[in-house]
Amino acid sequence: MTAALPAHLADDARTVAGAMPGPRCTPGAPFAVDVLGETVAIPHRIHTSEPPAVVLPQLTATQRTILHCLYSRHSDGLVRQRHLEEVVASTEPWVVPFVLRLAGEYVLEIVSAIRTGLPDLAAAGSTHHDLYGEFIARNPGFFATTERRVVSYWACYHRWRYPEFAAYPGALLLEALRRTALSRQPRPAV
Repeated sequence: MTAALPAHLADDARTVAGAMPGPRCTPGAPFAVDVLGETVAIPHRIHTSEPPAVVLPQLTATQRTILHCLYSRHSDGLVRQRHLEEVVASTEPWVVPFVLRLAGEYVLEIVSAIRTGLPDLAAAGSTHHDLYGEFIARNPGFFATTERRVVSYWACYHRWRYPEFAAYPGALLLEALRRTALSRQPRPAV
């Protein structure tokens, strides 16, 4: 799990991994993205039960954020949504790929949770606008794949409810994300 996060979080990631129950099966193949000049490999899905509630208070705030990010990759959509809601408003650059990956999923409640959790995304100059814009500028292929997924899932699962793609919540989120990218160029690696 340490590969899913920037190197400076390796000790925290190991602590979190130690607090997680063993996986029921191997995590899904990872996807690689650039976070401020560092490549991380985030698992497509994890198949691990959630830790007991008594574990969370024993973790630092950063470790709890890591745990929520990792469980946002869970095989159960309700688990993904619950953990997403804990981190969606974060301003940590390493949280962005976990949130953005969920924007390209079929679960409408997850897409809505992202829109609700990032109310300032479309506001030029806001922290989230700049944060997501920079990430997208560094990862144009990843964002293009996310866009294709949004369109595909709309066509397959949501077209009956939203006959016009422009009215689909995923399309509205994509439009806000595109605007963030237009205003950003990636910063040099730190």
